[in-house]
Amino acid sequence: MTALAQHRIATTGQLRRMLRPDGTRQLISRALNKLRSDGFVDYTVLPGPDRSPTHAWYLTPGGARLTRDLPVLRGRPPYPITSTTAASLKTAHTLTVVRAHLAFASDARRLGHEHGPWDWTPEVSHSIGEGERVVADAVLHYTVVRGEQRRKLRAFVEVDRATMSGERLAVKLIEYARLHRYEAQPVGRRRRAAAEPGWMRWYPVFPRVLFVLTGASRSRLEGRIGDLQAMATQHPLVAALAREVALGAAVLEDLEHHGPAQAVWTPLPGGTPRPWTDL
Repeated sequence: MTALAQHRIATTGQLRRMLRPDGTRQLISRALNKLRSDGFVDYTVLPGPDRSPTHAWYLTPGGARLTRDLPVLRGRPPYPITSTTAASLKTAHTLTVVRAHLAFASDARRLGHEHGPWDWTPEVSHSIGEGERVVADAVLHYTVVRGEQRRKLRAFVEVDRATMSGERLAVKLIEYARLHRYEAQPVGRRRRAAAEPGWMRWYPVFPRVLFVLTGASRSRLEGRIGDLQAMATQHPLVAALAREVALGAAVLEDLEHHGPAQAVWTPLPGGTPRPWTDL
């Protein structure tokens, strides 16, 4: 239930990979069916790749009430879904975001790094001023472990299914550039000469910005990455961001087949593909 509260919607197979990668599908299915009979979770049915039904699970209002005060979810708004119709409207994008998380989690297990279900927070919103907000599809927390050395990394993750134009996708970079510069001012106080950026309230350093693309042909996805690169070099505010923050894009299927730690990421300011940790 906590995993569903954190990740919003997930299939039975995704929950197994997330919570019990060495366990059986039946173990997760039994737990989910018991929770459904108790009224805490429900599912919407999706067509599977072999025409067998796939269940995408989500919390009911009762399940959301039960989990909202858990320490791991502190500060996260409850996210009850009231019907299978409401679930179906969110399912495709939400499940794709979970796929991206599982690619990082699988890589972390293989490499001995740290990245688990609670290190991926979907739908994180930050003010960028003038009543506007930037909403990241997810914030990634990841710890690279090499012997006694521990390197903590963070990233804003944008998952694109090619459902909007390449230009609209690239505009997200402007929003992150605005977040990088935004200085929140206390109401009723004069502006300080050296105010700190608002993002420092949440992060010790500004997170990387990673775009994960899927849902179209390879050539079309490469074109969309090109749109992002153009924005990163031609827009003055984004170019300034790119000089201080790592920006990269990759194809989701490459992350799943090769792993995010491989040289599958295109640096948006330019350069050869590399691992996301080396952007």
